[in-house]
Amino acid sequence: MTQTPQSPGDQPWQDPQRAGGPSGPPPASGPQPAYGQPSSTPPGPGAPSGAPQGDERTMMLLAHLSGPIAMVFSAGWLPFLGPLLIWLFYKDRSSAVRTASAGAFNFNLSLGIVSIVLWITVIFTLGIGFIWAIPAWIAIFVVQLWCHIKGAVRAADGRVYEYPFQLRLLS
Repeated sequence: MTQTPQSPGDQPWQDPQRAGGPSGPPPASGPQPAYGQPSSTPPGPGAPSGAPQGDERTMMLLAHLSGPIAMVFSAGWLPFLGPLLIWLFYKDRSSAVRTASAGAFNFNLSLGIVSIVLWITVIFTLGIGFIWAIPAWIAIFVVQLWCHIKGAVRAADGRVYEYPFQLRLLS
């Protein structure tokens, strides 16, 4: 009795890096750096060439966190102001800070426009629009908070965060 060869879909998935698949043999594992020590690996996929250091990282972090801070102090109406000011002062000094602050500004402005549209629907429907506006505002708040925290964590690592849902006015 002859055996039929198995098709690739019948075989269990194997990581090609570990199994010596299409890319060749698995990479040699050398000594790992101690926790907190810099490694010799290049920056992650979102990091610009020449990862930001010191003041650049601080300003990237501030660009991401200035949105929620301004949202609290302006009752949700001016979260785009902090990233805009950072973009104005740092756009010519650092491309990483410019990208981070422009992304935060565009994201906050986009969700601010959605919030204003919700207010307009509430006014035109004589208050009935609160039925869908309140859950939408809660969702906007949660999304803004999540994205800004995620951007701040990436900025602390020296990587640039690409915000979802943004109208690209600044770049």
